[in-house]
Parts: sequence; structure tokens; C-alpha cells
Amino acid sequence: MKRLLLLIATLAAGVAVSTPALADLQLATAKNCMACHAVATKLVGPSYKDVAAKYAGQKDAVDKLSVKILKGGSGVWGPVPMPANAQVSAEEATKLAAWVMAQK
Repeated sequence: MKRLLLLIATLAAGVAVSTPALADLQLATAKNCMACHAVATKLVGPSYKDVAAKYAGQKDAVDKLSVKILKGGSGVWGPVPMPANAQVSAEEATKLAAWVMAQK
């Protein structure tokens, strides 16, 4: 019985940990971010893992990325500009930026 309870607790903890990451991937998909970006591979724009690596250790990385998500940007990753994302709220941009920074 103890093993069964331990197994249930472990599975529940795993779901609790993976759900926010999945939810943010779902948000990125819903906001069309995944049309140009992927988690691990370069598409039109850089992979989220590459972005996280580039901004690693910068205390204001989430703020910088939130602004880029909202307003767009150019020149950091090559000649293709990132357009502004009017369909993304400031709160969603912060959530997406934090999720991107969590990719490793």
C-alpha cells in the first residue's frame, strides 16, 4: 500500500512539474511563436535553447526578451527581423520570456 501511495505521489509531482512547461509551450503555439521558432532547432528564428544560452546569466534577460516579443527586433540573430506581436499581452510576453529562459 505504501508503494502505491509513493507511486501516486511521484506521478502527481511529475505532472505538477511538467504542466507549466507544457502550458507555456501551448501559449507559444497559440500565439504563433512556433511558426518561426522551435525549442531545440533553428527555423526562421533561433531555437529557444539558443536564445536561453545567449541570455544566460543576464539578470534582465526576461525583461529584454519580453520587450522583443512585444515590439519585435532585428540584427541580433541575423538579417530576418522578428515582427512585433500585437496579439501577445505584456503578461503573456513575460510568461513566454521566462519559459524561453528555462530551456536548456
